[in-house]
Amino acid sequence: MSATLKSLLQIGGGENEHNPLTMSDEQILEQIYTTHVHTDTKFDVDSLFTLVENTLRRSTQIVDNVVQGSQASVENIDDKTPQPNFNSPLCTLKQIYSEMSCKPPGEEIAHKTTLAILNKLSNYEWDAKAVLTLAAFSLEYGEFWLLAQQQPVDLLAKSIAVLKRVPLLARPAAVQKHRQAIIELNNLVKTTLQVIELIFELEKLSTYDHKDVPDLEPAVEQIPVDVYWAIITIVAIVTQIDCLTTESEHKQELSHYGQKINIILSKLRKQITLCRQQINEAKYIQSLRKMFKTPTEITEVIKFLIFANDAPQPLFDGATKTTVDISELKKKNVYLFISTLDITEEEISILKPVYDYSIKTNDQYKIVWIPIVEEWNEQARKKFDSLKIKMPWLVVQQFGTITGYKYIKEEWQFKKKPMVVVLSTQSKVLHTNAFHLIHAYGIKAFPFTKSDEERIHNEVHWVNSVVSNTRNPILESWIKEQKYIFFYGGKDKEWIQEFTKYASALTNDATIKQANITIELFNVEKEDKNFLSRFWSGIESLFVTKAHKTVDDAVTKEVQKMLSYKNETGWALLSKGSSVVLSGHGSTILKTVAEFEKWKEVVVKKGFEFSFKEYHEKIVRTTHRCSHLEIPNVAGKLPETIKCPDCPNTMEIYISYKCCHNGSTTTNAIH
Repeated sequence: MSATLKSLLQIGGGENEHNPLTMSDEQILEQIYTTHVHTDTKFDVDSLFTLVENTLRRSTQIVDNVVQGSQASVENIDDKTPQPNFNSPLCTLKQIYSEMSCKPPGEEIAHKTTLAILNKLSNYEWDAKAVLTLAAFSLEYGEFWLLAQQQPVDLLAKSIAVLKRVPLLARPAAVQKHRQAIIELNNLVKTTLQVIELIFELEKLSTYDHKDVPDLEPAVEQIPVDVYWAIITIVAIVTQIDCLTTESEHKQELSHYGQKINIILSKLRKQITLCRQQINEAKYIQSLRKMFKTPTEITEVIKFLIFANDAPQPLFDGATKTTVDISELKKKNVYLFISTLDITEEEISILKPVYDYSIKTNDQYKIVWIPIVEEWNEQARKKFDSLKIKMPWLVVQQFGTITGYKYIKEEWQFKKKPMVVVLSTQSKVLHTNAFHLIHAYGIKAFPFTKSDEERIHNEVHWVNSVVSNTRNPILESWIKEQKYIFFYGGKDKEWIQEFTKYASALTNDATIKQANITIELFNVEKEDKNFLSRFWSGIESLFVTKAHKTVDDAVTKEVQKMLSYKNETGWALLSKGSSVVLSGHGSTILKTVAEFEKWKEVVVKKGFEFSFKEYHEKIVRTTHRCSHLEIPNVAGKLPETIKCPDCPNTMEIYISYKCCHNGSTTTNAIH
């Protein structure tokens, strides 16, 4: 409660712990929580509230008629139907009303009365406490105005009305005298009914997962205080009715309660509206999540993602500069290109090679741009129009909030940077964001699924599987620390000595040190035979598993190169951590390292990796040598076993492939 409101509501000169108009919500909570026992007392509160609502809607209409002199029929009010065989908690209602009736006016008394009622209802849920109190009031209020309506024509009603002092408030002279007070009182009854109805509704919503409905928890936590204010308002209304029917010179001030209860009503309306929006959104996301997990025609999912239940708008076709129906996506693999209007031409250009080389010539794939715009205005429309004509693919034209924006943001982690979600024809998500995969590898990673990403990853990081096979903790720590590592070896000890000398000089060069580059040297030939065996068997196994799939696979080619160096005079492989930079034959790699003085200046400008690759490629282009490849025997191609001519042992069988790059046919031999 604000300081201004407190000052307006103060009565009788001062704040104290029994005046609710000067108490904070925390102080009220502290007092009312002591009245609440957490039990599971159940009764048909829904039916009770239905009857209360019926009673108060009709009785407040009767009051309006009496005060305004109108003849609006209460028969036009549609009553709700309670459950059959409902048993009214009549004794409890009478006990509650007895706590409220015949009390003198005053905020402290109203507060104490409210606490007494809450103590009586300690075993009930908070919404039930409010409904029971309102029911106790409606029983008397409804009867009072029913008697006022029937007394002119019913002698029994007239006698009972006199006993209940109905004429003192309902006769024309009394109505005229207390007109403003009756209107205020009756309006407050209507407002309190609305507040309790919303509390009742909010309590029902509390069964939803609070994670899905973030505004629900703070609203539910406030229910006890809202119930308190609803009950104390009813208490004040009863006191005011008693004052009017007894013609007391003292009156119960209701304006403060009216102000408070209207604030609560406004707050509850906003909270429930927000909660219902969040619940509907949660249900929508749940439906969307289900659609992505079960085979669903792609057009249905995209319509639901973008437009929900609204009529889908035509898509703009950037290739023809015309609009097409969303059915154009039927039975297609779809790339959802999602971005804000801040996307750059460079970012758009990343997808153009994919469109030119795969989408344009393959009708089974489509790219669809979904622009994410928080607020559409004239400036946004102009920017959208300028961007869409730069895109040759399909464009969503939805000039409002994308229905599935929250799903895109939370499930696919959209953070205002361009992303590409890959969907199959049956709406299976094959990649939640392939944009970086496309950026890094282009068409090489087509069709950009998670398995393609893993394939590409393995192509770059395959050395990790080989090293882990060797069980060398030093290597594993270097890889973990993302250091540059020269793996090297060969059959020629002199070559190894030469490479060690020049590579050591390179790693200790001032240029490398100044660039904060750490390079480790690892001579595999210095390790024991078990290490060498595991190292080369790891490479052989990797090649064999890949060779059965495709010889054009980049990892296969790289492993094939390494395998071809197994029996050479020398070889080296440079990696950064587990990422392979390049591998090379002894003749080219040694020359590259030995001539570091010729390319060290490039390191400063372009970096070590780029400079090393560039100079090595230059050496490779001017060096001619034959490639030899030996791999384990593939079953079925050769005899299963071959005996050694010099001993009784069975020979290990290898197939050797050789190519001298001179256009002649590749030959193979058995070793």
